[in-house]
Amino acid sequence: LPMHKGIYCLVLKKTSCALNVGSLGIISFRQGFQVYVGSALGPGGLARVVRHIRCARNGCEHPHWHIDYLLTSEHFTLARVHCFPTGERMECRLASILPGDAVRGFGCSDCTCTSHLFSFRRDPGDLLPDTAAMLGLSAYSKTIKK
Repeated sequence: LPMHKGIYCLVLKKTSCALNVGSLGIISFRQGFQVYVGSALGPGGLARVVRHIRCARNGCEHPHWHIDYLLTSEHFTLARVHCFPTGERMECRLASILPGDAVRGFGCSDCTCTSHLFSFRRDPGDLLPDTAAMLGLSAYSKTIKK
């Protein structure tokens, strides 16, 4: 998959916490799940997802994106990754139809979306592949083991 371009969703399990997320400041999170919608349309394509998995396992020396702060926090565990190969910028469309509670300003500094991070009280399960299918996208999903 690293050779492909596309969009992806990271599913993180979380405990209640308040976390400093760089330029966004301190954000309070309730126990449950977070879903982050990202784009991997650049030269490395979906290899960006491999970087996120590495950050979750080993930490990131210098957090670059908002999501890095969650991936490296002891309060968040990367549970699952869904990749959707596409050459089109569809991450904003997917983010706009996810039913979770938006974390305002997160992961969307390069677009006009309200957010690219969404809170769910329960595991979103098949919601992401099913929602992406409404946009004509097919998922490659992987459960992450620490």
